[in-house]
Amino acid sequence: MKKIVSCILALACLFSLASAEVSPEGINVLVSITDDQNNVVLAAEPVFVTDQDGDNVYTIADALVCAHAQNHENGAEAFAFEQTAYGLSMTMLWGIDNGGSYGYMVNDQNPLSLSDAVCPDDHIKAYCYTDLVTWSDTYSFFTFPRAEIECGETMPITLFSAGYDSSWNPVTFIVSNAVIIVNGEETEYRTDENGLFFISFEEAGKYILTAKAEGENLVAPVCVIDVR
Repeated sequence: MKKIVSCILALACLFSLASAEVSPEGINVLVSITDDQNNVVLAAEPVFVTDQDGDNVYTIADALVCAHAQNHENGAEAFAFEQTAYGLSMTMLWGIDNGGSYGYMVNDQNPLSLSDAVCPDDHIKAYCYTDLVTWSDTYSFFTFPRAEIECGETMPITLFSAGYDSSWNPVTFIVSNAVIIVNGEETEYRTDENGLFFISFEEAGKYILTAKAEGENLVAPVCVIDVR
């Protein structure tokens, strides 16, 4: 079933790219970034992506260049990458140069390199590793990166983490008993044994959710909820 879904998503991306390539304007994506202190410095932020290198493809690198240009005080200069034996690799993220210890995902899936194509409405998450000794940083993510609800409406959300099985195949796990953080403040919300929690808000506004779990060095997950 997972392979079928992956094929469908891949085909959808190809069709989106076909339409994106003939449009000189660009595409819209979401970008999240966490720094070397695991702070969410960009939370599922809408970013307008243009073809930065003129190759007629909108790539992860293009998206991150545009995200910095549009949101960082130093603009695109706060992001850098270079060609390595592993393909295009980051050498600076959000102005942080840590020797190349970065990670990134597209729609919570592991891409091959920064030169991979992105589609309209994709969510690109880039992060700095915080543990440069044992590399314990574990990528985590919510059911979705962004949502809209009404005041008083209750929304179910699940927290997952990404990992590998014994054969190094990508797998996902649920994260139980995690503390949910809203706009930087810890709350009484906790994920249950299935990684699930239910959340609601009584006032309209923008709420940025992340989480932490005892005994796990989670790369801060991101979910932005716009409450109407």
